[in-house]
Amino acid sequence: MAPTLRSKLPNVGTTIFTVMSQLAHDHHALNLAQGFPNFAPSEQLLEYAAEAMHNGMNQYAPMTGLKPLRERIADKHNRLYGASYNADTDVTVTPGGTAALFAAIAAVVQQGDEVLIFEPCYDSYIPTIELCGGRAVSSALQFPAYSVDWDDVRSKLSPRTRLIILNTPHNPSGRVWKQEDMLTLQELTRDTGILILSDEVYEHVIFDGAPHQSVARYPELAARSFVVASFGKTFHVTGWKVGYCLAPAPLMAEFRKVHQFMTFCTNTPAQYAFSRMLENTALYENLGAFYQRKRDTFRSLLQGSRFELLPCEGSYFQLVRYDKITKEQDTTLAVRLTKETGVASIPVSVFYTQHTDNHVLRLCFAKTDDTLEQAAKRLCTL
Repeated sequence: MAPTLRSKLPNVGTTIFTVMSQLAHDHHALNLAQGFPNFAPSEQLLEYAAEAMHNGMNQYAPMTGLKPLRERIADKHNRLYGASYNADTDVTVTPGGTAALFAAIAAVVQQGDEVLIFEPCYDSYIPTIELCGGRAVSSALQFPAYSVDWDDVRSKLSPRTRLIILNTPHNPSGRVWKQEDMLTLQELTRDTGILILSDEVYEHVIFDGAPHQSVARYPELAARSFVVASFGKTFHVTGWKVGYCLAPAPLMAEFRKVHQFMTFCTNTPAQYAFSRMLENTALYENLGAFYQRKRDTFRSLLQGSRFELLPCEGSYFQLVRYDKITKEQDTTLAVRLTKETGVASIPVSVFYTQHTDNHVLRLCFAKTDDTLEQAAKRLCTL
């Protein structure tokens, strides 16, 4: 008799990103679904990585990350956000942002704890909470602006609330949190034991001159927060899977207990390359302007379509509402567009626990201009 297995994640299947990317591949469609650039990264970055490999940097890095990289991470955040992170005690390099999110949740969420999330949300949050014995409590962002309903948040906090997970710039909506959001969060968590996990992987992809409202800007919030960031998003190498986490020493000590048994350490030559890239601050300080041009180009190309373009304040995702085209479910339309029109997208309803279909698709504009032009031309035929 074959052994039986009770799944720890019975409601989880293959991620939508894998499904849509495979569908795009099978039908030779333009992949505007999964969030990765289809253009080359900096030659300098590749040279730095090759230099590290040729110079023998091919063995385990320290568990916490190469010290020069941790120092430059701390310096960057302290300079940009007025923070006071210590490279030795407050910074850990991880194999991607998702691993950092997992380690942070696993470090602090215990059986029966509640974790407040904002939906639509990145798909790794809830499974990780559940694996750790916690319960996700959802507060829906207000459509179509995807703003926080703070009255709803207040009503859902309880003595069991252990963690609040926020994401700015937001995936999938592209909304950027404002100062008033941070000040309200600060007021709500003051004199509580609630911790914060701030997913800031698109921190440098913000448009129209708006500042990034990192929790690191706010000492009260920083004192209770894990901040997660990603080099893959910043330097166009999502496949390298290198990210990091910053947190005050007591929180980071718990984070590292999990991190060391998840993966122990992160790719050594890549860490060396990123430490060198951070020497040139313009490489990330100009990233917002780079992607703003792509956002504006893509929006301009779609002006002749029947899609309604929702606001995009940050990230490299454009949401489009298709009510004037069809009343199909977004999951159905996403598949049909991939097969028939040759453009793959992500249906936004999959970012909700309860089925919430506002007839919105997510399109990634981290693509070459030629790809964006071809995709827009096809979408304008609908």
